[in-house]
Order: sequence, then structure tokens, then C-alpha cells
Amino acid sequence: MRKKLFLSTLIITLITLTFSMLAVNLVFHRQFSNYLTVTSETTIEQLPARLSAVYQSKGTWDPVSLDEISYSLPVGTTVILTDPSGKKIATLSNMMDDMMHSQSGMSMGMSMSSSSITSWKTKTLTVSGPQGTLATAYVQYPSSAPILNPQDVQFQSSVFYSLLFAGGLALVFGIILSYFTSRRLVAPLKRLTLAADRIGKGHLDERVVIQTKDEVGRLAYAFNVMVDNLNRQETLRKQFTADIAHELRTPLTSIKGYIEAFQDNVLPADEENLSSIHEEIDRLVDLSSDLKDLNVAEMGVLTPVFEPVDLKHLIEKVIRSLNPLIQEKQLILSWNFPPEPVTTSGDRRLLTRLFYNLIHNAYRYSNIGGHVMITLTLTPMPDSTTIRIKNTGDGIPEEDLPFIFERFYRADKSRTRDTGGTGIGLALVKQITTLHQGTITVQSKIGQETEFIVQLPKEVENGVG
Repeated sequence: MRKKLFLSTLIITLITLTFSMLAVNLVFHRQFSNYLTVTSETTIEQLPARLSAVYQSKGTWDPVSLDEISYSLPVGTTVILTDPSGKKIATLSNMMDDMMHSQSGMSMGMSMSSSSITSWKTKTLTVSGPQGTLATAYVQYPSSAPILNPQDVQFQSSVFYSLLFAGGLALVFGIILSYFTSRRLVAPLKRLTLAADRIGKGHLDERVVIQTKDEVGRLAYAFNVMVDNLNRQETLRKQFTADIAHELRTPLTSIKGYIEAFQDNVLPADEENLSSIHEEIDRLVDLSSDLKDLNVAEMGVLTPVFEPVDLKHLIEKVIRSLNPLIQEKQLILSWNFPPEPVTTSGDRRLLTRLFYNLIHNAYRYSNIGGHVMITLTLTPMPDSTTIRIKNTGDGIPEEDLPFIFERFYRADKSRTRDTGGTGIGLALVKQITTLHQGTITVQSKIGQETEFIVQLPKEVENGVG
């Protein structure tokens, strides 16, 4: 990539320099030719005054003075000077052929002859003096002045060589700049490639140093964020493996202990002991059910059955099922519901699981003698229902709030299932809310309270989540 970038930049530089030099040379040649043409016209307009001054100073047409005027004429100009009677006095010319014979080894412009001039102009000028008309000058000169004067050719050559030198210097700097620019652009991409290779080999601690704020810098930042997410997911996976092993081992060990006690006649297989085994089996069933529902929801194959659901009645039913646990922990439970039914479109079973998990979390993380508050309100714009579930307790650290809806995430890694669960419940809550096209947010103050806010639309669009 570095080679391609260097070559492409170099080619662009060459093309730009070539066209720039051609354009400058063309414009200069045209403007310089126009300048010479204007100068020639001016010189010819001044010719009568100069001829009159020569005649008056010498009293006659002095050949030496006329020759001097000839040399000052524009290149390629011929002047036939006649007296008032029409008799030829002299022919003045500054022909390029004469000049080329006297100047050898000049540039290519000097190899031209008068035959290369295709367009001519003629003028008839009257030379006047105090005595009246002194002579008549018939002038023939090129319509556009060619660049044939040695000084003009030398000036043009100097400009052309200056352009070549400036273009060569710009090319050298362009090559150097292209080299370092391509190196600077490709170097961070090489570091990203090496880092990606190391991450592919399992080194999730690899990071890329961000040195700029341009597109490459943003790419490096996104790369580091991606690696952080991978590292966090890997940590969660390992934590989940340990949690699941613990969750399975605890009830299985308890069941095994009861069965061994029954076999050794240490405990009687009465209703009380069998109920304990039944509770442990229920824990296993609940765990497997949560995992199944979560995986099905995340795979997008969980199909909710939407029907009119009275949220007020549904939440009251959940509260009644959890009321013994709430009373056992001496919690104060208060709720504020509208007097009329609050109907929304949803899956009754999934919504029951959603609010059961949220209210059970509020019970679990409340301090003994704490307060659990549930509020149900209607929001006209947009037409939706808002459910707030707040509890007093230790709260959730601010740095953990963005991750609590990820599966298997627990803010306090030291918590057991009795105090912290496996981190599946809130992930399932998030999935159910999304299926119902709703939103869920959380607010928390450390050592004070935590509040979950669920907003559900009254009608699910197209009947799908």
C-alpha cells in the first residue's frame, strides 16, 4: 500500500507539474508576443518623427543615419523611402535573414527565416518638416512580431530554463514529501495490522497508540473500543462459565445429599424433605428456562404473541406473587396506578417475565425495611405507557450502568445467586422490551436508590417486535 500511495502521489505531482509548465509557457509566449507586437507598432508610429529629425540635423538623407534607423526597426520590417516626386531615396530593412547570418549557434527560434512569416501589414507614412513634406515611407512589417531578436530569444530561453529548474525542484520536493507522507500514513495501518494479528492469536491486551485525530486516528480509537468489548465479553464468558458451574453444582449437590440421606435412612422421605428437593429442581428449571428464552430472543427466533394486555392487572398479579417475599424482608411496598385499566399490545407471558424480574430485583437489592415503589403512567405523546420501579438500597456504581443489561454481567462479582443472580434476568428484560418496541433505562444513586424506567407503546407496529 505504501508503494502504491507513493507512486500515485508521484504521478499526480508529475502530471500537475507538466500541465502547469505547459500552461505557463504557453501564456508567457502569447503575452510576450503581444508585447513585442505592441512595441513594433509603437516603433513604426515613431518612424516619421525620427526620419524628420535625421533630415533636419544633416540637411540631407545621410546614409549612416538611415542605417542606424534600419537597425532599430522591428525584425522583418522593410521601409521604402521616396521623395515627394516619387523617386526612391533609400530602402531600410531589418531582415531576420541578415541577423541570422551574423548570429550563429543561437537557439531554435533563430533558425526561422522571413518565409515563415505568413501575415504582413503595410503602412504609408508621411515624413514632414518645417519646409513641408520631406518624404513618403512605405512600410511593410509582420502583423505579429516573431520572437527572433537575439535578446528576446535569450530572454525567452531564460524564462523556459527557469521553469524547468523550478519544475525539477518542485518534483524533488514532491518525491521527498510523497515518501514521508506515504510512510506516515501507512505506519499506523501497519501497527493496526500487527495488533489485529496478535488479537487473532488471543492477546486481548493489545492496544494501538492513538497519535492523530484524523480518519486513521478514529480508526485506531474504534479498534481499541472493539478490543475492549472483546476483552469484556471474554471476561463475561469466563465469569458465566464459573457462574453456571456454581448454579448447577449447588442444587445438584443439595439433591444428591438428600438422596444419599434417604438411602442411608438418615432422613425420612417425607413431604418436607421432598419439598426441599422440589425447590432445588425448580431452581434448575428456572435457570434453564431463562437461558433458553434469552438465547431464543437473541437469535431473533422468539415470536411473541401480541394481544391486548391490561398492564395494571398484570403488574398487580406479579406483586401478589412476590408479596410473601416482600413481607418477609419487611419492605414497604407502594404503587401508584391509574383507576382505569391500562391496556397495551403485548405478549402476556413475556411481559409477566419482564415485570417479575424487575420487581424481584427491586426486592432482592433493597435493604431490610427498605421501600419499593411502582408507578404506572400514561403518556399521550407518544401514545405509550411508562412504568417506573424504584427501590432503596446500595445502588449501582455509575461505571457499571452501561453494562447491566448485558447477559451474565454482575456489578458485584462477589454476589451469590441469592444476592446477585447470574446476570441473565436483566438481559432477558432488555430483549423482551426490544421485542415490544419499547425502551428501558436505569438511574441509580450509590447508597440511596435505583430506578428502572420502562416505556412501552400502546400499539406495536406491524404486530412484530
